Amino acid sequence: MLSTPAHTPTIAPADLHHALGTDTPPTVIDVRSAAEFSSVHIRGSYNVPLPLLSEHGAEFASRLPGQVVLLCQSGNRAGQANERLASAGVSPGSVTVLDGGIAAYESDGGEVVRSKGVWAMDRQVRMAAGSLVLTGVVGSKLISPRFAYLAGAVGAGLAYSAASNSCAMAAALSRMPWNRSVPEPALGAVLDSLPTRS
Repeated sequence: MLSTPAHTPTIAPADLHHALGTDTPPTVIDVRSAAEFSSVHIRGSYNVPLPLLSEHGAEFASRLPGQVVLLCQSGNRAGQANERLASAGVSPGSVTVLDGGIAAYESDGGEVVRSKGVWAMDRQVRMAAGSLVLTGVVGSKLISPRFAYLAGAVGAGLAYSAASNSCAMAAALSRMPWNRSVPEPALGAVLDSLPTRS
């Protein structure tokens, strides 16, 4: 599982689950794409895709109320969002990142809203990587030994993904038509949907 950099303030999934049940729950902002958010999200969270937040960081920084928890699939994009908000002037203690992302939150028993539409990105990556490795192994036995290079390339890509805390396959899959079936939210609509400072 990917995790956020050591300098990024984080909150454990169990702690977020507890905080959401209090009288003053944090505002949860999901920085994944609209399609990913549509497939699975934490009830009551707000979708602010990372590109939108990055481009308009100062506007979001001026509107964020109280305690905010940022999340994505695994923590990497949420960490980037945190850095953008910090550079826009958000005080360091008011924003944390969900450690391990929504995948860890759901694994820990946190309640999520799941649709029957597009698969979550981590599931798409597992399917694509597994299919390519299987194709490489079967192809190397039935067609040509050179197909084994396909399995090796996928393995190398996954190792690099873990080492760099990035995922080129997820970036490529996010551009596929089925991942663009849900329109990305507009700035005005997102800002209007956020709770206001008290």
